[in-house]
Amino acid sequence: MSALMPTYAPSDLAFERGLGAYVFTAEGKRYLDFCAGIAVSILGHSHPHLVAALKDQAEKIWHTSNLYRIPGQEKMAERLVAGSFADKVFFSNSGAEAIEAAIKVARKYHHDNGNPEKYRVVCCTNAFHGRTLATIAAGGQEKHIEGFGPVTDGFDHVAYGNLNEMRAAIGPETAAILVEPVQGEGGIYGAGPEYLKGLRAIADEFGILLMFDEVQCGMGRTGKLFAYEWADIKPDVVATAKGIGGGFPLGACLTNEKAAVLKVGNHGTTYGGNPLAMAVGNAVLDVILADGFLDGVAKIGDALGDALEGLVKKYPDVFSEVRGQGLMRGIKCKDGIDNRAFKTKLEEGGLLVAPAGDNVIRFLPPLIIEQSHIDEAMAIIEKAAGEEASK
Repeated sequence: MSALMPTYAPSDLAFERGLGAYVFTAEGKRYLDFCAGIAVSILGHSHPHLVAALKDQAEKIWHTSNLYRIPGQEKMAERLVAGSFADKVFFSNSGAEAIEAAIKVARKYHHDNGNPEKYRVVCCTNAFHGRTLATIAAGGQEKHIEGFGPVTDGFDHVAYGNLNEMRAAIGPETAAILVEPVQGEGGIYGAGPEYLKGLRAIADEFGILLMFDEVQCGMGRTGKLFAYEWADIKPDVVATAKGIGGGFPLGACLTNEKAAVLKVGNHGTTYGGNPLAMAVGNAVLDVILADGFLDGVAKIGDALGDALEGLVKKYPDVFSEVRGQGLMRGIKCKDGIDNRAFKTKLEEGGLLVAPAGDNVIRFLPPLIIEQSHIDEAMAIIEKAAGEEASK
């Protein structure tokens, strides 16, 4: 029996190495990776620029703590600020920690402005914001909350995409709105630019903060550095992680000047933003901020979306719809076809994908894929879909 705590139910696969969009088992079997560690390995595996940055830093200094200046943090923060709405950045180790920082920002903002009674955050149903006690409460899904009561107070929930419900939920204790521009774990739902614009208007009307969870949909995954950019608005706070480190644990909480309320002693981290993380994070930015890179992501993302739409038309008894944007896509399986079982069939065919809520299969490939990778993935999916359709 394994000494590991049984918190996961992994596939019976283990990978020894990776190269580009592929991973390999110890036996040498190759898999096309359209999961990318759940939207993490955005530049694929063993990217030479990331490998060189990590090796170079590893031979210098790994960790000093935030008791001292970390020049890599200053550099990366300046680059994120220059490419976004933000004025300040706090670096963490993970997405959940970035969300926790955002929640603290919302409460501290109103405390500092003489309204300490404002502490509640309005979130959406079907959301996923992390696995800490506060973030499972923010997500609000019973399957994540059960067994961990009492539920952390301070979160209200409304239907995703419904501006009327959002407006009605704002009360005298409301501090902020927290929404995923594209819901990931919940089933690759995107409510669209008008919804995000409406959220900005509501936040402005009531004097509360607009906070976006871009842990999964940020860092270029939709074809822009952050997904909120498609709506041509500016939030007050964005939490991001996953792809920001290209596989190295890293998260960030970005705020505008108004929401930059965390001061010395208010918040902190031991590992967050250490020299190793910053070396890799800056290397990731070197690539994704290069001229034309994100335009290329948007273009290949459209190609992936078109290919998946073709599958829905060809196999209407297997798939019902395609969701998402850029290289964050989902295809919904018809009732009676279990997405997790179908995921296993794709693995058997050599394609790695991720399950999501609402019986959806997620496609989160590295941002460096080409048309040949899409063609290879579609051939594997077609074979599995054909077998399902013939049952």
